[in-house]
Amino acid sequence: MYKKLILFLLMAVLAFIYIINPYIEEKLAREYGDKLIRFHVRANSDSKEDQDLKLKIRDEILEKMADKFFGIKSLREGREVINENMEEMKRIAENIVKGENKDYEVDINLGIDRFPTRKYGNLVLPTGDYETLLITLGEGKGENWWCVMFPPLCFIDITHSVAKDAEKELDSISEEEPTLKLKWKILELLDKLKN
Repeated sequence: MYKKLILFLLMAVLAFIYIINPYIEEKLAREYGDKLIRFHVRANSDSKEDQDLKLKIRDEILEKMADKFFGIKSLREGREVINENMEEMKRIAENIVKGENKDYEVDINLGIDRFPTRKYGNLVLPTGDYETLLITLGEGKGENWWCVMFPPLCFIDITHSVAKDAEKELDSISEEEPTLKLKWKILELLDKLKN
């Protein structure tokens, strides 16, 4: 009887977590989404040549745009700077594509896009809809590079700006890095009752 009660409570807690988890992720995404603009460059394909091209475009755009983003204090200002410079960023990308003897179309768009959970340095952005400046090269079927354009983290440190699947990455975080640990009071009580 006692074991059945514990099993029932444990299943109820797990079912509750499973049911509300998407809502928690969505809420976190909305909180982040209202405070930042992501920047993505999506490669034509996953070939080494296309991935190298993507990174050349990333480097050139970040170099040319850095001065324009420093000192921005609001999301509204960030949007204004992006909108004022979208044609220039497109031109930069097109010139690099042409210089590499490719005939890929370059599409640039500031809008809302849905992304899976991703890790940026120590920041984990949950699955959700985010305001995004997206540059798509050719078919846009290759792996993308991303960073946070506002606040201007891209321009400070691009070494953490590789899109990583956070669900896989979280499994390999070293013990030295701080991690968030959730404690469930019910599980603690169940453990105490069991012992």
